[in-house]
Amino acid sequence: MTSALRFGFRRPLSLALRGLILRRFSSSSNPLHCFAEEDKHDGTEKRGPPHHNRPTFIHPAAIVHPEAILGQGVSIGPFCTIGPSAKVGNACQLYPGSHVFGNTELGDNCVLMVGAVVGDDLPGHTVIGCNNTIGHHAVVGAKCQDMKYKPGNECFLEIGANNEIREHTSIHRSSKPSDITVIGDNNLIMGSCHIAHDCKVGSNNVFANNTLLAGHVVVEDHAHAAGAIVVHQFCHIGSFSFIGGGSVVSQDIPKYMMVSGERAQLRGLNLEGLRRHGFSVAEIRSLRAAYRKIFMPIDANLGGVEDRMVQVEQDEELVLVPTVRSMLQSIRDSFAEDRRGICKFRSWIVT
Repeated sequence: MTSALRFGFRRPLSLALRGLILRRFSSSSNPLHCFAEEDKHDGTEKRGPPHHNRPTFIHPAAIVHPEAILGQGVSIGPFCTIGPSAKVGNACQLYPGSHVFGNTELGDNCVLMVGAVVGDDLPGHTVIGCNNTIGHHAVVGAKCQDMKYKPGNECFLEIGANNEIREHTSIHRSSKPSDITVIGDNNLIMGSCHIAHDCKVGSNNVFANNTLLAGHVVVEDHAHAAGAIVVHQFCHIGSFSFIGGGSVVSQDIPKYMMVSGERAQLRGLNLEGLRRHGFSVAEIRSLRAAYRKIFMPIDANLGGVEDRMVQVEQDEELVLVPTVRSMLQSIRDSFAEDRRGICKFRSWIVT
């Protein structure tokens, strides 16, 4: 990586020159155009030619601090700002009007769309892995909205690789030095979502538009949230779960389950999601049998959820299925003293 030289604050440009710049960047010869090539080894698509073959481009209207560190083959459009503590990886592309502030690291092949803002001039850091796209006017790594945050405290955000963070999304740093906001890999976070301070988001999740996570929410892997949903602080969202559109989630969602409603209730297993993710027919059949024993008992005198979970554990066939054991553990974890319990459910009695 080389230090960016000679690009400090500049005199205002004339209106004619500004018009020429905008026309240049809207043309087909746009140096920020994202090419694609296929990786010969695994068949996946990669952004742009290899960074060692791509020339570095810094537009004269960009403001890049001399102490900023830039990788090879970066493209920085007009009216962008890169602060003194920023590190921009190889082949990153900053579209016009995007900004990198504070102690922020961008991995290789990241794209910041028009108006995106990454990082903040706060103690701590924002670290973003490789191959991430930050959408138009998204704000990633800003100060949290927690009233307990004390000015001057370090706060942190770390994001993995291959995430698509769409337009107008906001992702905040942690609220205290002892915690961190974390997002894993391969997540699709659609437009106008919000991920608050100290959240822990795993990998391969899909958050549809206007998914709002309050502070300290934990989302495991392969969860799917439909649009316009709200999750209460400190809730846990289990792997392979599904949240119906417009839901308000105020308690935990165990693994493999589906919830919906103004106060979200369990609606059964996420059967379609399980099929799409390659769960076998035998695994799904076992999960359904365990779910029915716990939440749809044939006898009203079988006791509470904990008693019925014990019965499932005593079933010689079901207890041997790893997915069933995983579901049981997910439910049991939600009843820990520092957790919120599971979403409400209707106690159907099968007769």
